[in-house]
Amino acid sequence: MRIGVIGTGNIGSLIVGALIRSKSVKAKSIFVTNRTKKKASDLAAKYPGVKICGSPEETVRRSDTVFLCVKPPQFFSLLQPLRGVWYPEQLAISVTSPISISQLEKLIPCHTARVVPSILNQALSGNTLVTFGTSMNDHQKYKLWNLLGNFSQPIEISEENIRVASDLSSCGPAFLSYVLEKMIEGAVQSTSISKKEATELTTEMAIGFGKLLDKRNFTLTELRDKVTVKGGVTGAGLTVLKQEYHGVFEHLFEATQKKFLEDHLALDPFFEKLD
Repeated sequence: MRIGVIGTGNIGSLIVGALIRSKSVKAKSIFVTNRTKKKASDLAAKYPGVKICGSPEETVRRSDTVFLCVKPPQFFSLLQPLRGVWYPEQLAISVTSPISISQLEKLIPCHTARVVPSILNQALSGNTLVTFGTSMNDHQKYKLWNLLGNFSQPIEISEENIRVASDLSSCGPAFLSYVLEKMIEGAVQSTSISKKEATELTTEMAIGFGKLLDKRNFTLTELRDKVTVKGGVTGAGLTVLKQEYHGVFEHLFEATQKKFLEDHLALDPFFEKLD
């Protein structure tokens, strides 16, 4: 399988690294291009064998499956010149949630899918969110699912839930990192513990927490109950969290949904021209 990656920023580099580390694809079978050539060169230097293409057109021509890893505003200008380059059995994969499958299919005359990765894929873990294009048959779906399954847990997501699913699986590590940083800051400000020591303790706790969940021995609620002794210190801390919560995550998801809608409205006029 020959894999093309157009855009070698954070997400494009993540996908290349995950494919190679999971041994899904050999580096010599990966073709990349980027507007800033240095980013592509740096990626090829990190993974010897990766081929640098001089243009998106060259990447498409040399690949069976192409990951489109550019920002939403760049999609239309990228894809318009490529409309005559694709061949029917290729698979074009968008990694951005605001652009729907129906919009992709207006611009790309081959099979399409949307795959939203997570930084956790760097550790060959976490989910990838998948929405299949309407022309993909069961065999093609299986091939993509199997490819993604080498470095993640793929899960099929509808258009309706792509934003909230992405918030949980892809944005979630950033949200949890912020919460953990605030826990560290609170410990440092309220006690004599050093930031270095508090960071080390919290980091190791988070690593162990993830491993414990991975064993599927407890649900989140069961795990919390196991740690909470009646009348103990954990319960006192949880009482404060419940009192201070004030629906912060409800507000968070309202904000991400609002931004998602804004992104859609900004992009829709470009695709309406194709109707």
